[in-house]
Amino acid sequence: MQRASSSNWLVQYFRSITLMFLFCCSIAVGSSQTARAADDLEQVALNLVTLLRSARAVISDNQGHINDAALGDKGLSGTAVVAKAKENFKKATGHDIADFLGDGLHGELLQVELDAIAAVMDDAQEVINEQGVGFKGFLPAIFARQVTEKFRAGTSKKADLKLTAPKNFVRNRANRPDKWEHAVIEDRFKSAGYPKGQPFGEKATKKGRPAYRLILPEYYKASCLSCHGDPKGERDITGGKKEGGKLGELGGAISVAIFD
Repeated sequence: MQRASSSNWLVQYFRSITLMFLFCCSIAVGSSQTARAADDLEQVALNLVTLLRSARAVISDNQGHINDAALGDKGLSGTAVVAKAKENFKKATGHDIADFLGDGLHGELLQVELDAIAAVMDDAQEVINEQGVGFKGFLPAIFARQVTEKFRAGTSKKADLKLTAPKNFVRNRANRPDKWEHAVIEDRFKSAGYPKGQPFGEKATKKGRPAYRLILPEYYKASCLSCHGDPKGERDITGGKKEGGKLGELGGAISVAIFD
């Protein structure tokens, strides 16, 4: 009887050890999967931001071309701008965007953004190709805002892409930072010790919905200051008031939300 009791105790002991091992392994695997999922969402968000900046750079580089009153067709169709944006994306990331397009939600959202870029440019042809008119008002910021609006409409509420800025630099109220964006801008991006240009991402809510959120700071370049620099309060070429921004100062941000 004593031997049988001892044997049963050993069986129960090893069973407990096995269950504890499996439980710990499940926690480790779960934590690893959660971390990997967060890493994956960060990459999706960063690629969405990089694609927007890659396309916006095409419009920025072609401002003189767009505003040439003597020139008709500028050669900036949706197809042409998307092609150049893809080139810029590859330079920035080292990857061909086609490598991601078959990758589930990642590929789906990138394709929606590519379609948005093409649609904005196709819609803008009459404006940018008009002869006899110099300044067209088709600025990089205008282009980018229109892309984010079409992207938002095309994702079936799976994701959001938004231009924002410190509150004192916001012109369009639709671009005002929400509480999360404002907190990151003020408490992190404006902090003296925060690495310049480093994005910040975490799990958070947006309009009550759980999401992975990422925001990338952007700083004034020389080309920005003709509209956003000194003298503060003076009207720029668009009719807006200059913000008095300085070269290298935090001037805006691109915010992404990928909903659960």
